[in-house]
Amino acid sequence: MIIGVPKEIKNHEYRVGLTTLAVKELVNAGHQVVVETNAGMGVGLTDEQYQNSGATVLKTAKEVFDKAEMIVKVKEPQTSEYSLLRPDQILFTYLHLAPDPKQAKGLADSKCIAIAYETVTDERGGLPLLAPMSEVAGRMSVQVGAWMLEKSQGGAGILLGGVAGVAPARVVVLGGGVVGANAARMAAALGSDVTIVDRNLKRLNELDWMFEGRLKTAFSTQAMIEKLISKADLVIGAVLVVGSSAPKLVTKAMLKSMKPGSVLVDVAIDQGGCFETSRPTTHADPYYLEDGILHYCVTNMPGAVARTSTFALNNATLPFVMAFANKGYKQALLDDKHLLNGLNVYKGHIVHEAVAHDLGMKFMEPQTALAA
Repeated sequence: MIIGVPKEIKNHEYRVGLTTLAVKELVNAGHQVVVETNAGMGVGLTDEQYQNSGATVLKTAKEVFDKAEMIVKVKEPQTSEYSLLRPDQILFTYLHLAPDPKQAKGLADSKCIAIAYETVTDERGGLPLLAPMSEVAGRMSVQVGAWMLEKSQGGAGILLGGVAGVAPARVVVLGGGVVGANAARMAAALGSDVTIVDRNLKRLNELDWMFEGRLKTAFSTQAMIEKLISKADLVIGAVLVVGSSAPKLVTKAMLKSMKPGSVLVDVAIDQGGCFETSRPTTHADPYYLEDGILHYCVTNMPGAVARTSTFALNNATLPFVMAFANKGYKQALLDDKHLLNGLNVYKGHIVHEAVAHDLGMKFMEPQTALAA
């Protein structure tokens, strides 16, 4: 199979779909890899290194799309890339389609086969291709939250861990999954007063044991969230409903109860955000002020630590890329029900139920689509 790696063009996105190590594995397995020039520069991988790994370096994204049978990316295709996709071409990347009808239409119109990293599952019910970036984003959320709390950024001028004789910041984490657990870990390590909120009692029990009393847990209700955020200095939104838009846990009205200079970091913004007042931002202009509360809503947070993120992501994606290349997309999807859960768009049809529901589009069973 010919696998293509275009350069990412989303604002301040420096990650790359395949590292040179991944390229070498694919080439050794008998496949061809074409890479757009400078695709890996953001993570310190040169064209020469790609060539030494067996890849062919091409000058433009169009050349890569034209030649490749499968495109491996990091972020969702941008508007200028929809027209480069062609019928029966495989696209393997993060898509986050539920809050993005324009992209869904673009992919459907292209008649491509689009598999989303974020809806591939595993036998434990986890999301193995989302998890690495969730780890990164969860840890980063505390890092950026600490920075935004500085007075020079418009924050309240509070140090997360406090000092002797001065109380630490109060951090509330909404969601106890991979993002939330990593955010809580970082915040607690810095000495913050941390409360993590979730609706799953089993998960709250696990977190309680995991952190051995270094944070508090709370069952998620609207009243509980209102109570906690009214005293919080930093609130991290870390909720996820697979394939669907994130629920709005903090309303605009709730902001009035928060302390001026407090910070909201919405890690769920890729799925529409879990704060009613969230709107997508970029690394070039990462935050804004609303009702006295700072909002950080960058849609590609892990892109800021591109090298760490790229290598972590490739560790997770390479086995699936190899399966597609070795077996062809249809056999790979039929052989692995968890990989089949990643199929979102198939030759013009929306084939992930949660995505179709949130977009208000017609849903087709993936098995029916593949059989046709």
